[in-house]
Amino acid sequence: MDNSIVLAKFWGWYLIIFFFILSLNPKRIKQIFNDLKDEKFLIIFAFLAIIVGLLNSIFHNIWELNYKLIVTLIGWSSLCIGLALFVLPKQTVSWLEFLNIKLVQVLYMLLFFVGIYLLNTVYGIVLV
Repeated sequence: MDNSIVLAKFWGWYLIIFFFILSLNPKRIKQIFNDLKDEKFLIIFAFLAIIVGLLNSIFHNIWELNYKLIVTLIGWSSLCIGLALFVLPKQTVSWLEFLNIKLVQVLYMLLFFVGIYLLNTVYGIVLV
């Protein structure tokens, strides 16, 4: 199976699941940011984000103007956030908290619609 399809399925399902977890249990958001203040958790989270982003970027670095671009941008975003958390942890956590507070509804709807778009692209649920 093509890397683009596998990663689109993975990220599509991940984004939908993450959207529902955060929507149905908003306390998790606060818990994540509280956990990011613990250096051990922050380092593990940063390493995981770097690994996921690096693997995604190595196996899928396609800059076409379709769903493949979204998959590529997710990988690069993960890599950049992981590096930022590792190099500038306090500034990055405060920046992420600011984005979450100011754009919470926009971010969650974006998660949902990007997940739906990716899953629709690979499964062809809705024919447009």
